[in-house]
Amino acid sequence: MKKFSIGFAALLTLSTMGVAQADAGITASVGTTGAGLHVSVPVATALNARVGINGLSISRDGNTSDVDYDYKLKMATVDALLDYFPMAGGFRVSGGLAYNGNKIDVNGRPKSSGTYTLNGHVYPATAVGSLNGTVDFHKVAPYLGIGWGNAVAADKGWGFSTDIGVLFQGAPNASLSNRGCTAIAAVCSQIATDVAAESRSLQDDTSSFKAYPVLRLGVSYKF
Repeated sequence: MKKFSIGFAALLTLSTMGVAQADAGITASVGTTGAGLHVSVPVATALNARVGINGLSISRDGNTSDVDYDYKLKMATVDALLDYFPMAGGFRVSGGLAYNGNKIDVNGRPKSSGTYTLNGHVYPATAVGSLNGTVDFHKVAPYLGIGWGNAVAADKGWGFSTDIGVLFQGAPNASLSNRGCTAIAAVCSQIATDVAAESRSLQDDTSSFKAYPVLRLGVSYKF
């Protein structure tokens, strides 16, 4: 969150500098990275610098082979990109880095029978206690994509913007634990071992997020 705030401050600084030079564009967007706000300024012929923030939270249900979960995907990225326009027009090739605060909070839900199945072993939910954890990713993530729209084109006022690309988050890191075990010490120890195995299963099941698809649609305005 601290780095997200720093990114927001950088965005405001870049925006102020660009507006002062009367040569900046602001783009508001929505998409798979959440709601976003970017500031673009030209740095060379056919090349813009773009800095922005994106964020949103989404809740849903899911499961591994053994455990049902309530998932909460929290999207929070600050990206610094270069947009290259290889042809006359709005088509661009974009690349850069993002501070990646994306993560998934998970809370286990007992089955209707009031039990958890962990690593093939069945336990009463009251013995396991609460089961929760987090899946997160590399904090620095490269981005590569294409898009349409030049927020600082000479003839612009209002404009349209798209981004299609991939945020390379890296392999997920899952951390799952239980609290409040009410069984005897030996059983609690076995539950902890089985929760660690379930954590690895959760990590495997979220591995598809290591290359996160980015699709954004937005509107821009040039000052």
